[in-house]
Amino acid sequence: MARLLELKGLTKRFGGVVAVNDLSFHIDDGEILGLMGPNGAGKTTAFNLIMGDYVPDAGDIFFKGENIGKLATYERVKLGIARTYQVPRPYNDLPIIEDIRISTVPDSITDCLRGKKAELEEVEEIGISVGLKDRLMKYPRELSLGDLRRVELAKAIATSPKLIMLDEIFAGLTVHEITELDTLLDAKRKEGLVFIVVSHDLKALASLIDRAVVIQFGHLIAEGTYEEIAHDEKVKKAYFGM
Repeated sequence: MARLLELKGLTKRFGGVVAVNDLSFHIDDGEILGLMGPNGAGKTTAFNLIMGDYVPDAGDIFFKGENIGKLATYERVKLGIARTYQVPRPYNDLPIIEDIRISTVPDSITDCLRGKKAELEEVEEIGISVGLKDRLMKYPRELSLGDLRRVELAKAIATSPKLIMLDEIFAGLTVHEITELDTLLDAKRKEGLVFIVVSHDLKALASLIDRAVVIQFGHLIAEGTYEEIAHDEKVKKAYFGM
């Protein structure tokens, strides 16, 4: 399969702290990749580098074969990269359907003035596709954490991406909610979406991912199938001190 996203030697320092350390990995078209590691491993920093929120101190990021290291975040979104956040970021004063619709607003002022954003019917279809059919007219304060995670996913889908990076999407959810999200993500993969799923919870990804990379202190320590990394001695030591 063709490589959709590839990181080569990515490094990011904050003062004397090396948050991402010579990190290299890739994701192929059609995959669901787990980006795993204990708390503080550098997973979210890697996401921020891919999105352009941070500028790397070294290394390159390739998307569809193009080096995107100098592109602004909005340009990366236009190429087909989207993300969710560990802490949901809803617009608290808007109903969910309008919250999702905001993600369809173009970056051009001219297009905005011409009204080039998604119609409510299109936004409704996106909301229904992630399981929010009966909650689109509700406000964020009326939703559970599981539903707010679905809103984050809907907002990402609304940008028409190829790759969606999910940051701790399972955190704080019940076993039932995790199972529902697993099913939803697998269905979206069959529609052509590619996912990188960040999680510090090994078991939550067991049935979902095709492959995983595990990082500690920003450095790659293991890569392979779930079964391979679950039995890797370096991974056991990173998680459990074994």
